[in-house]
Amino acid sequence: MKTDITKFIDYTNVSPIAKSSDIKKLCWEAKKYGFFSVCVTSSRVKLVKSFLKNSSIKLISVVGFPHGTTTSQIKAAEAKQAVKNGANEIDMVMNIGVFKEKNYQYVLNEIKMVVKSAKPKSVKVIIETCYLTKNEIKKICQIVKSSGAVFVKTSTGYGPTGAKEEDIKLMRKTVGPNFGVKASGYIRDKETVLKMIKAGANRIGTRSLLK
Repeated sequence: MKTDITKFIDYTNVSPIAKSSDIKKLCWEAKKYGFFSVCVTSSRVKLVKSFLKNSSIKLISVVGFPHGTTTSQIKAAEAKQAVKNGANEIDMVMNIGVFKEKNYQYVLNEIKMVVKSAKPKSVKVIIETCYLTKNEIKKICQIVKSSGAVFVKTSTGYGPTGAKEEDIKLMRKTVGPNFGVKASGYIRDKETVLKMIKAGANRIGTRSLLK
């Protein structure tokens, strides 16, 4: 049985040099191919909402992007504004350095703050797996699962590497069958998408049309 990958795809343009015309093209292609969603920076949410008018395609805004180093209050405010402007989902970047210092309570509190600000919309947490050990991936997955967020996501696409099959398998094993796992970062073809889905991802972030 063939897998229809289109409904797994968060079609993404979070480039700092993306022009309005690029964002319009992103939305047009998402509608043409029937992708699940469009993912953009928070400053583009209003524009995307207008381009997706009368469409069932979801609108995702990244928050604290790409490094996750802004304060918790700023991330929460950005999420709240993005939802107000029309975002259906929030993809937030955790504070990676603070996590690696083992200040787990800070990380948990920050995610909870963003979740609260984004309500009733859902939150994914970008953990940037390329900077984490296997044990750290397990630990942050446990934190995310307890935070009120509904997805854990591999990457921003701005790290040295992106999603890896072994990391997806570990994330899925840690969070269990009923929690979201998003593979993102350097995914450019259908073969890789299918490998990620088989490994346990139920959402895929990509900038490519997957020819």
